[in-house]
Amino acid sequence: MIGIIMGSISDLKVMQEAVDVCNEFGVPYEIDIVSAHRTPLKMIEYAQSARERGIDVIIAGAGGAAHLPGMVASVTTLPVIGVPVKSSNSIDGWDSVLSILQMPGGVPVATVALNGAKNAGILAIQILGVANKEIADKLQDYKISLETKVAEMSQQAREGLPPA
Repeated sequence: MIGIIMGSISDLKVMQEAVDVCNEFGVPYEIDIVSAHRTPLKMIEYAQSARERGIDVIIAGAGGAAHLPGMVASVTTLPVIGVPVKSSNSIDGWDSVLSILQMPGGVPVATVALNGAKNAGILAIQILGVANKEIADKLQDYKISLETKVAEMSQQAREGLPPA
């Protein structure tokens, strides 16, 4: 199962893409609002109890100072994927990217692109696919579908057709 958390309901618009990936691959998930700054005790409890609740990977989205992914990673042994969210109080998203990316040695957080919740979802699925052949097979089909889409676009471009 994948845990999808974010610092504010305003992040849900971005984080929905991780939810969509879980649904596409049929992987169970839980979703919650967990703020590193406004609910620090809830954040610690969430991260420390995640494994016991069946969570295998945590995706944490945060904007602004974006402490949520790193703070969660500091109190769990589960893999954490950080999604920097371009928020209303953001410095064009760079503050969020750098806050998640620049973790100190010993506390890694996998970091995806700004608003990159879709890739966070896919990365979480890939992590689960290491030990789950059914998920790995679905990932293989997904990669083939990407290749097929590019081949179709290539054909359209050569024929001068508008995109479908």
